[in-house]
Amino acid sequence: MSLHESGPAKPGPRRRAAVSLSPETLVRLEPLRQGEPTPLLVRPAVEGVNLLSWAGDHRELLRRKLLHHAALLFRGFTLGDVGEFERIIEVIGGGGLLEYSYASTPRSHVAGNIYTSTEYPANQEIPLHNEMAYTRQWPMKLGFYSVTAATEGGETPLADSRRVYERIPAAIREPFERKKVMYVRNYGEGLDLPWQEVFQTTDRAAVERFCREQDIEFTWKGDDGLRTRQVCQAVARHPVTGETVWFNQAHLFHISNLAKDMRETLLRSFGEDGLPRNTYYGDGSPMDSETLDVVRRVYREESIVFPWQDGDITVLENMLVAHGRRPFTGPRKLVVGMAEPFDGSEA
Repeated sequence: MSLHESGPAKPGPRRRAAVSLSPETLVRLEPLRQGEPTPLLVRPAVEGVNLLSWAGDHRELLRRKLLHHAALLFRGFTLGDVGEFERIIEVIGGGGLLEYSYASTPRSHVAGNIYTSTEYPANQEIPLHNEMAYTRQWPMKLGFYSVTAATEGGETPLADSRRVYERIPAAIREPFERKKVMYVRNYGEGLDLPWQEVFQTTDRAAVERFCREQDIEFTWKGDDGLRTRQVCQAVARHPVTGETVWFNQAHLFHISNLAKDMRETLLRSFGEDGLPRNTYYGDGSPMDSETLDVVRRVYREESIVFPWQDGDITVLENMLVAHGRRPFTGPRKLVVGMAEPFDGSEA
């Protein structure tokens, strides 16, 4: 098990791995924890370093480090505002940020293409997942800015998607790889997100065009209901490194992800076909909860957890590292930006 929780330091001297300074000796780069490559800590070596300017001068260095470490944690820099955070993600991602379209969780728009992190109740945990792995198109870069860290909890655990793939037993991986994953979503009935919010339109014709373009099966139900089905990848290959990663949200969308009482209530009220969301193998055959429990266990055992500090920025290589959210108490404000779109259907 490689769960790295924060806690009191062990007695005796501690030494970090060798520190690397930028060509201008302004910034230090070193692992956050000795012996663990993820995340790489990036912090100023002297006072007054402008992160946006420094990142612009060292963009290629940061992109190389991101491919190797999967996550960069910028700590100790002074950030002007959310707009400056957006520009930093643009620099590292190599272009403008993406709109949060075809959503699966509630978020609020902050400014530009910056959004709040998922707005689930503070007492709920969000399982580890790769951003938008339930689709065939996703961002390669994901940035988080800790405007206000929670009083307690609220960490964003990470897990190396390469390690997750390797640790899932071959008997489980094989049907996923061969059959892929089918996501079934039902909109309406006052549960989950309404289709108008997910597709960011009230025009049914626009929804139908989007679904046809994305190869999503759709059926309108009643006055304001919609059911969609889409088959997407279970694993993927990183376009630069060539590494194979576990890349789906079957364990998150599946009915077994809900508490028992909630599962039973939804099944009684809507039946399996009417559940707000569920997953199957790509051929429509069912997934059992025991199989997905193995996936969840691997994610837990591969979790890397560190506390947020006010002003922290973390940039993730979305295909190489999964993220989640721990429950928290007190105020917590974390905002998100996505960059560098990738079409997995063409990979």
